Amino acid sequence: MSPPKRDLRRWVMLALGVNAHASVTLGLFGLPLVMPDLQRFFELPLPLAGIVANAPGIGVLFALVPWGVLADRHGERLVLGLGVGLAAVFFAAVTLVTGVWAVVGLLALAGAAGSAAMVGGGRIVLRWFRPPERGVAMGLRQVSYTLGMAVAAFVLPPVSRAHGIPGVLAVCAAVSLLAAVLAALFLAEPPRDGPGSGPAPVGSPYRQPALWRVHATSALQAVPQIVVSTYGVACLVHVYGWDGVQAGRLFGVAAIGGAAVRIAVGRWSDRTGLRMAPLRLLTFGSLAVLVLLLAGTFTGSWPGPVMLALAAVITVAGNGLAYLAAGELAGPGAAGRVLGTHNTIQNVVALAVTPLAGLLITGAGYWAGFAAGLVCALLSVPVIPVRGERGAHTLSPEVR
Repeated sequence: MSPPKRDLRRWVMLALGVNAHASVTLGLFGLPLVMPDLQRFFELPLPLAGIVANAPGIGVLFALVPWGVLADRHGERLVLGLGVGLAAVFFAAVTLVTGVWAVVGLLALAGAAGSAAMVGGGRIVLRWFRPPERGVAMGLRQVSYTLGMAVAAFVLPPVSRAHGIPGVLAVCAAVSLLAAVLAALFLAEPPRDGPGSGPAPVGSPYRQPALWRVHATSALQAVPQIVVSTYGVACLVHVYGWDGVQAGRLFGVAAIGGAAVRIAVGRWSDRTGLRMAPLRLLTFGSLAVLVLLLAGTFTGSWPGPVMLALAAVITVAGNGLAYLAAGELAGPGAAGRVLGTHNTIQNVVALAVTPLAGLLITGAGYWAGFAAGLVCALLSVPVIPVRGERGAHTLSPEVR
């Protein structure tokens, strides 16, 4: 295969992975955007409507590792085509039931099926792209969620107003089905001499202490991300008196900025050939922003809103580096399982931190929630496996 054709194909494969993840995101994470209509349609109190809207996340939590194992054995084509296709079927099936727990069950099954796209997209980067390009490629892949949520924000509320919740679910099903068909038809295996070729690793990838430390780093750094993203808008409204729409727009702009920064950070990582050293520098930047955010929120002074916007950007900037480092340490033969584990850990942290941070904020104030995020980010600094990391676009299994 000639180099130009190979160059084109790898970007096509990445685009198919991004499309699958972004498309299924509408149904997996976009339902809270139509919460009032969801509440009215099923005649639910707000807490139960919240469970329904977030039910896909239950399935995501339990399915990531199995999908990763399946991807390691049979490739992305089967996993994305089957998983995202099944998610479309379950979204459509929700329109046929009325019992609230039947709805929760079907949405959880849709989440379990659609989570295949969260694993398969990462494997595409590792198997089709060479190390000097993976940072940018993974940054683009990480934009999938932001892109999906942006589409959901513009599409789902108007559809809900015009056609109700059945129309919303029909859109989620149709978009997911189209993405599944495209993946099943056009995803291909990389060349035998490509970046993901070579002998499978012997033994478990978890014999490397560095891999455990990458997982732990992401778990700790997920805490400030979750606190800022979940309670940032409420902080602007309650502490600074902002209008809710204005606060939401600020975080929308921050989400776009975060996506751009992830790609830039990936490029930086590719140029240095390092993953963890840039992540540590980003962590120092996050610590500085979180300190100022804490001070501003505690005193109710002007740096608070500015630091909230910056925190929404910088706390997510290193996500792709940790995800990529985990996959590179695992190697292509075990990347699916390891990336599934990585995402599962982050989802478990999110499920635990969200209510705990809410209780902390209710009892002491928003500054206390940001303080907890600051402490976790600080604890992550010595955990980041920087020592022994080598440049030249490799991550040594001996990183410690």
